[in-house]
Amino acid sequence: MFQPDVYEDRCPTRLVLDRIADKWAVLILDRLHGGPVRFNQLRRTIKGISQKVLSQTLKKLERDGLISRAVFATVPVTVEYALTPLGRTLTDTIAALAHWAEHNIEAVLAAQQAYDGASSEAGGAAGLARAA
Repeated sequence: MFQPDVYEDRCPTRLVLDRIADKWAVLILDRLHGGPVRFNQLRRTIKGISQKVLSQTLKKLERDGLISRAVFATVPVTVEYALTPLGRTLTDTIAALAHWAEHNIEAVLAAQQAYDGASSEAGGAAGLARAA
């Protein structure tokens, strides 16, 4: 029997982690939490995502069984995306991840600034040591 192990380099779980750790996938999955959403609505509400990247990410999520795609014969054609039962198992995790970033961004930015300041001071001290 196959025993998944995410720490093994050839384990297929790595592909799933790669997919759901993608920022666009997180935002799409979180946006679909409230119910089916049309393609253009996703594109409008997820700022910064290109039509191409949205389309590619949706196809990958559909292939993984996390979302479903419904096409309606309207003029123009309407396409809606929704979470599948498997995708809904990620709802709490994805929402927690997305909203953790919102709630903790100030602390992360402060940590980055402190790190960058310490790195530049250390680099300056090393340069002075070499000059002496």
